[in-house]
Amino acid sequence: MIVETKLPTKYGNFIVRAYESEFEDFPHLALFTDDYLSKPISDIRIHSECMSGDVFGSRRCDCGEQLDFSLNWITNHQGAVIYLRQEGRGIGLINKLKAYNLQDEGMDTCEANRALGFEEDQRNYKAAVTILNDLDIDHVRLLTNNPLKLEGLEKSGIQIAGRVPIEIKPNEDNQSYLETKKASMRHMLNLS
Repeated sequence: MIVETKLPTKYGNFIVRAYESEFEDFPHLALFTDDYLSKPISDIRIHSECMSGDVFGSRRCDCGEQLDFSLNWITNHQGAVIYLRQEGRGIGLINKLKAYNLQDEGMDTCEANRALGFEEDQRNYKAAVTILNDLDIDHVRLLTNNPLKLEGLEKSGIQIAGRVPIEIKPNEDNQSYLETKKASMRHMLNLS
């Protein structure tokens, strides 16, 4: 941990801790309620940075809406949001923007990443496990639709006690993206 401070937000009051990442002055973050350990099972969202969605409200993805849902959920149910610096499924912001151009030419998100020389999803959750260990959290109910997050945590020794689905209503700009996440990446989504 680098630093800890209080962070009042429009969602509620959090404590935020910053953790080193591979990018100087762009740390991983944990936002948690002061009573996050009040239950034997902690509600946790592991959220990978998405500048376009989280900051600018992009309609190409559902990331910003998932983050909003998660911060509201954690405020009301205690727990933590772990914010990882792995933009664009781990390919970085510039490459994500290049992938957007390829998607505009007809590729889906997985095809675009592969065309740029990357795997479909290059993220890993080692930093999240380190943060959970620092927070003394070993039993979680994960806010996710992504089976890779569940598998990654289970392999690390974190016990998964359940999952809270995050259902975001598709829009005309992200319908295809969400369909690709469901079909190609096994995301547990109800798109009807």
